[in-house]
Amino acid sequence: MVLIEEIIAREILDSRGNPTIEVDVWLEDGAFGRAAIPSGASKGTREALELRDGDPNRFHGKGVQKAVKNVMDEIGPAVIGQDALDQAKIDRLLLQLDGTENKSMLGANAILGVSLAVARAAADSLEIPLFRYIAGAREPLLPRPMMNVLNGGEHADNNVDIQEFMLVPIGPDTVRDAIRACS
Repeated sequence: MVLIEEIIAREILDSRGNPTIEVDVWLEDGAFGRAAIPSGASKGTREALELRDGDPNRFHGKGVQKAVKNVMDEIGPAVIGQDALDQAKIDRLLLQLDGTENKSMLGANAILGVSLAVARAAADSLEIPLFRYIAGAREPLLPRPMMNVLNGGEHADNNVDIQEFMLVPIGPDTVRDAIRACS
């Protein structure tokens, strides 16, 4: 058992110059985890809610100070003192704190930031890479490569409504052969 000792959140800018949330977590043994949560340009109707401030005078309404405040005032006090090595319990607690289907109370960006920062801190505490921590006792498997062949949606400069057309190779036994099949 390794207890969560401190949580800090802040507003930072992402690679497109838009505000996003970054969360730092420290554990009682000195381990540390940090997570900066990206946001996509397009939003699906079934996606969890990324909490934005809506103030047109700050970053055209895209600020995340509300999400930062939720981490500092609501999520942090509930998570501090919890066992960082029990990720499932941490995630259940975060979902319970929010209590909504689409994470609209605290914001999916705040919830994900804390969850990922805790996972990274736990991996740091165990001195293993994050992927090994997440895999647990299972042997990690590489996913199938997916090759993007045509872009549309918000990211593209065309009228295609579908965001991405992708190739997913079925059948090759190695990553090398899968990449070769898509080329």
